[in-house]
Parts: sequence; structure tokens; C-alpha cells
Amino acid sequence: MTTCFFEDVQPFDVSLERYTQKISYIIDNEGFKKENIVIVFCSDSFLLDLNKKHLNHDYFTDIITFSYTTLDRISGDLFISVDRVKENALIEGVSFERELERVVYHGVLHLCGYNDKTPEEIKEMRSKENYYLN
Repeated sequence: MTTCFFEDVQPFDVSLERYTQKISYIIDNEGFKKENIVIVFCSDSFLLDLNKKHLNHDYFTDIITFSYTTLDRISGDLFISVDRVKENALIEGVSFERELERVVYHGVLHLCGYNDKTPEEIKEMRSKENYYLN
């Protein structure tokens, strides 16, 4: 099941059915089973507070992923800053929708065990994002 909520931002039209299908595809393709994914679209300030509180990081980010995955069952919460996604879309020269899709897939890949701390991990994560975007 995939659900979404809005915190501290104006709700906007989200193609939840499309995301649900693609998220399920990614999880299946990575060898897992989907349990529950919650996507929370929020503001920079909301996500910054979470970042400080839970990760001791004092900076803006586009996504924070909380994983509740057990064995092969994927479950987690994706908190996505709509402000960061808009800014990153402008920087990258892509539509808001395309950048939002990339960030959602990025979070799902974190739930599947991919990280992005080292240059090698970042390269692998970006490759996976691009694969699932296309």
C-alpha cells in the first residue's frame, strides 16, 4: 500500500496510482516485497526540523527516508521537501514532476538498501534512479 500526505505545504495533484505501480515495480525488481510506503510532501522548514531532530543535521535536503524494512518486506516513510524539489528541478533543467519522480525513486532505493555516502554509492544510486526513470 502507498499513501501520501501533505505537511506544511499546499496539497497538489499527485498521480498516486502511477507512483504505486512504479514503486511496486522497483521493489519487485530489486528482489523484495512491498508492505507499506508513506510519502509525506512537506516544506523545507518541516524537513529541516526532522533532519535536526532525528539525524542531527542542520541543513536542507530533498528527502529523508525512514525504513521499517524487515528481511525482504519493504516498508518506510519518505519525507520529501517540495521546496527542494522545485529548486533542484530548476537547477537540473527538468520539470518539477520529473524531479519529484526521481526523489521518490531515490527514497525507495534507500528502502531497498542502497546508500549515497561515498562516491561509488552515489554513482550506483544515480544509475539506479536513471534506470527506473527511463
